[in-house]
Amino acid sequence: MDTINILLIEDNQEESDLLAAILKANDYNVVGIASTYKEALVLFYNNSVDVIIIDIYLQGKPDGVAFAETISIVPDALRPFVFLTSSKDREIFDRAKLTKPFSFLIKPYNELELLYALEMAVEKFYEQQNVLTGKTQNAVVSDKYLFIKKNKALKKVRTEDISYVEVEDRYCNIITENEKFVILISLTKILEVLDPVKFIRTHRNYIVNSNKIIEIVLSDNLVILQGNYNVTLSEKYKDLVSKFKILK
Repeated sequence: MDTINILLIEDNQEESDLLAAILKANDYNVVGIASTYKEALVLFYNNSVDVIIIDIYLQGKPDGVAFAETISIVPDALRPFVFLTSSKDREIFDRAKLTKPFSFLIKPYNELELLYALEMAVEKFYEQQNVLTGKTQNAVVSDKYLFIKKNKALKKVRTEDISYVEVEDRYCNIITENEKFVILISLTKILEVLDPVKFIRTHRNYIVNSNKIIEIVLSDNLVILQGNYNVTLSEKYKDLVSKFKILK
C-alpha cells in the first residue's frame, strides 16, 4: 500500500506548517511545500504527486491559479487539486473556476473540511477517468490504483500489489500481501476495471492476480499465491492453466 502523496502550494509558513501537520496526522504524505509558482513546478515534476493543495495567491499574485492553468494544459500532467483562498475577488474566483478545481476551500477552514475536500477531489478526478465510484461505495477503483476510505483518510493501493479479491455478499475483500480492505462493490463491477490479462477468475467468488501465483494444484482445486494464500479453483475455471506456458 502507498500513502497518498500531496503537494502543498502555500506561501504563508504558519499556514503551510498547520496544513502539513493535519495531513501527516491523517496518514497523508507531504512530498513538498512550495511558496512560489516556480518552486511549485519544480516539486510537481520531480515528485510522485496524487493531489495538490493550492493557495490561489502567492506573494500577493494569483500564481496559484497560474500553476493550475499550467498543469491543466499539459497532457497526462493533470492531478486533482483543491484551491485555498481568503480572497473575495470575484474576477480571480471566475478565473480560478475555469481551471476546473476539484474542490474549493475558503479560509479559515477546519480539519474535517480539508479531509472531505481531498476525498471529493480524488473522487471527482477519477470519475472523469472512467473508473468506478459512487455514494454507496467507500473506494475509487481505477486500472492502476484503488483509493480506499479508511478512518478519516484515503489509502492508495496499487492494483499490482493485490494478491486476490474475494466477494462476500455485496462486498469485496481486497487482499494484498500485508493488508485487507473491504469495499462495497460487486465482483462483476471490479472485473470491469481490473486488467483481464493480469486478473483472472478461479471461482465465482474469487479473482487472483496471475503475477502472484506460485503453484496451481489441480488435484486439490487450489491456487497458491505469494504471501501463503490459498484460493479455491473450481472446475469451471480450471482452463486458466491454458493461460500459462507449461514445460513438459
